[in-house]
Parts: sequence; structure tokens; C-alpha cells
Amino acid sequence: MIIKDEKNAIELAKKNNQKAFSFLFEKFWDHIYNYQLKKSNNPNKSEEIAVITFAKAFDKIETYNSDFEFKTWLITISKNIQLDELRRDNRVKKIKIFQENKNIIKNIANSELSAEDELINKQDISELLIKIKSLKTDYRNIIKLRFFEELTYKEISKKINLPLNTVKVKLLRAKKILANKIIND
Repeated sequence: MIIKDEKNAIELAKKNNQKAFSFLFEKFWDHIYNYQLKKSNNPNKSEEIAVITFAKAFDKIETYNSDFEFKTWLITISKNIQLDELRRDNRVKKIKIFQENKNIIKNIANSELSAEDELINKQDISELLIKIKSLKTDYRNIIKLRFFEELTYKEISKKINLPLNTVKVKLLRAKKILANKIIND
């Protein structure tokens, strides 16, 4: 079979003619590859997406509508593949960032005492008790549970029946207020 032009090649490709696929591949390769190269500025990624574009196009060639240009159809496929890759890469990055943030938070929670903790620990116990008594009841109780009873955040959460994050925020707030009282008195 002789391939005369693009339309003829598409019709033959729909009948699974390998020479027609080769003709279309050769005719549009540079266009799709360069389109991707402009988008990504990465020759390897551009080549990978262009190959996937042609593989997808040839798998689905029977869905091609001849009312539209074949080149436009290929670009649309290529653009969709690139967007899918971008979404996948962003998901992977978000997962990595989430894991890194989780590790940072874990390290902070397990690390040395905060500035407020150190300031509180350096205080004379009798003076500290007077300042703790001047706090609101909620803050006073949470400080007592954490520093005098040495309960973990989870244990405090169970004991006072509040969500873990609420306990963390209240304790942070109580420590800041107490630290300000120590500094300003």
C-alpha cells in the first residue's frame, strides 16, 4: 500500500497499518517533541511524553474525528499527558513535603525544651507557683498536668477530655502567658 497523504495515512492507521503509523510518527514527531520541549525545557521528559503521546494516539486512533486537524488532536493528547504528569509530580511533592513537615514537627516535639520551658524551669519554685496561680483556671490546670504531674499531651487530652490539638494550643498559650509574667514581674 502506498501512503499518499496525511488523511490516507490516518485511514490506513485505523486499519492497523504499521507503515501508516510510521508515516504519522515521522510527520508529527518533531512538532510534538518541540511542543513538549517548550513546556518543560527538559529533553528527556519531552521525549518521554512525546513517545507516550504517539502510543496513546495509535491505541485510540479510531476515536480521531477528521473534522479536526490530526496535529491538534496529538497536541491535545500530549498536553493532557503533560498535565497528568504534573499532577502526579505535585502529589508526590506534596506527600514528601507532608512527610518532611511531619518529621520536623516530631523532631520539635522530641527536641530540647522551648524558650518558655527553659524560662519556667529556671524560676524559683515558690515564685513560679505564685505566677501560675495568677493564670486563668484552664491554663493553670494544664500547666499543672504537664509540668508537675508530667503527663504527656495524650494523657492530658484524655484527662481533661479535650482534643489533642486543643491541648497543645492551650499549653502553648499558657506557657507564653506564664513566660510573659516571669519576664515582666
